[in-house]
Amino acid sequence: MCRLHIAAMEGRAVTGSDRDFDNGGNLVFKTALLKLGIQIFPQDGSGIDGDTSEVAVSTAIEESNPEIAKARAVGAKLLHRSELLSHYVDTFRTVAVGGTSGKSTVVGMLFTIFEEAGLGPSVITGGPLVALKERGFIGNAWRGKGDILVIEADESDGTIVKYHPMTGLILNVSKDHKDVADIKAIFRQFAGHVKKLYVNADDPELSDFRTGAGLFGRGDPRFKIEDLRLEMFCSRFKLNGVNFVLPAPGLYNIENALAAVAVALDMGIKPELCAESLKKYRGVQRRFELAGEAGGVTVVDDYAHNPAKISAVLSALHKDSARRVIAIYQPHGFSPTRHLRRELVETFLKELSGRDILMMPEIYYAGGTVAKDISSKDLTDEISARGGTAFYFKQRRDIVARAVEFAAPGDVVLVMGARDWTLSDFAKELFAGIKSKFGARV
Repeated sequence: MCRLHIAAMEGRAVTGSDRDFDNGGNLVFKTALLKLGIQIFPQDGSGIDGDTSEVAVSTAIEESNPEIAKARAVGAKLLHRSELLSHYVDTFRTVAVGGTSGKSTVVGMLFTIFEEAGLGPSVITGGPLVALKERGFIGNAWRGKGDILVIEADESDGTIVKYHPMTGLILNVSKDHKDVADIKAIFRQFAGHVKKLYVNADDPELSDFRTGAGLFGRGDPRFKIEDLRLEMFCSRFKLNGVNFVLPAPGLYNIENALAAVAVALDMGIKPELCAESLKKYRGVQRRFELAGEAGGVTVVDDYAHNPAKISAVLSALHKDSARRVIAIYQPHGFSPTRHLRRELVETFLKELSGRDILMMPEIYYAGGTVAKDISSKDLTDEISARGGTAFYFKQRRDIVARAVEFAAPGDVVLVMGARDWTLSDFAKELFAGIKSKFGARV
């Protein structure tokens, strides 16, 4: 949808549909699209007619979808969303950010640095950038005045191999929608299409990608990192003698910042400007986003959904303090949960301390044809049987009262999960309950 967003910002006539909108969901997103002049139709083919020249579809759209049938009936060209993005990649001097984790964050950091450097960048990404939302936009796309485009290049459906950018980054590799070997094979194809490749020097899975590539990370000999201080919502460090204050937690976000800085430096941007820019970085929606604090309880909303991301955010919380974590994780999709079941269980058992609590609602189902042969209860039962404190809730709404009951001063209530944007509303609902419990002590 963000590709259509940027097309609308260029003045092109755009219409669209989304099954989530048809079900009454994600109304904020729908309203923002309407404000851009994008007409929204039901996903029944009614928005496609003889004047429609192109129809772009996502990987989630089945061949049986009525939109596809209608497009073929009127002779409209069918494009995968990646083909539409490829057009923009070829038009601009593009920086494409790939990796299993951290893509949206690094895109946001690069966009911030490039804007502060006066380059007028454009951006297309998955996670809405808070800085763009504060300008009244959805946050996933922006058409700047310059010739630089920063994109999030997705490996989950293999579409990253269709891009031929000026610059490409591979942040990391871990099991996610696909196994590690399959993901690495996709990244090898991507690497062959990139004029200048950067890889994470700290990721052993990327060791065979380093030859001829630019490096970033704490293992990059160009970077000397000192005076590292980690706080809940901030990280401070010196990079080659320059003070950096990053409004984001954890070592994983420092690695993200180093990726952005490595590219910026090679594009002639001074380290001092990188530091000043990242100090102004506003973040990405649902990336360790504060929902509220009351009575000594902090509620955080985060997009973490695969084992690597869950491990990173829980590790950051525990390194910052000895606070108890009440973690609420909503798995996204039956196929990903089935594929990652063992790793998810092991991650929670490793990263949650003996005092921590895990709550899981049923798996988020976005629609479509899928085998519903696994439940969140399968995970919580195994975690509980192996010594963890884990609870299953068939209805997500029932978690609120229990989490509020558990919450005590000093706790962090952490909401995690992907794809379902109502999780942000859920985090706010949790905070409202906690605020009510502790009265005026905010």
